[in-house]
Amino acid sequence: MNKNTDLGLLILRIAVGGLMLLHGIAKIGNTSFIGGMLTEKGLPSFLSYGVYITEIVAPLLIIAGFRTRLSAAVFVFGAFFAMFLAHSAQLFLINQNGGWELELLGLYISGGLTLFFTGGGKMAISSTNQWD
Repeated sequence: MNKNTDLGLLILRIAVGGLMLLHGIAKIGNTSFIGGMLTEKGLPSFLSYGVYITEIVAPLLIIAGFRTRLSAAVFVFGAFFAMFLAHSAQLFLINQNGGWELELLGLYISGGLTLFFTGGGKMAISSTNQWD
């Protein structure tokens, strides 16, 4: 069987970007709860608008394959930020099924890191820039 890395990267881009995009769309116009968490941690609440960059803009760019490596870096930063802002109490917990409590975030971070190191592949809008 022939190896098709570019198709695999396309599938990864669509899966990681598409699934996170749904999280971002659900937060459109509703970032006050994030602002509250930020304020509790001593951070300015306007940072809550960063969710639009990390959960909407970056995933759209990842799906399209434009500046995939840069978009993946922003995506991973947002996922780590969410992990430590909203889910730090669950960081070392196992769920009732024996899996890591934060396995979904772990998969997002792993997929984002993979795209950061590999780039988006040839089945992308742009693939010649160092950030692709």
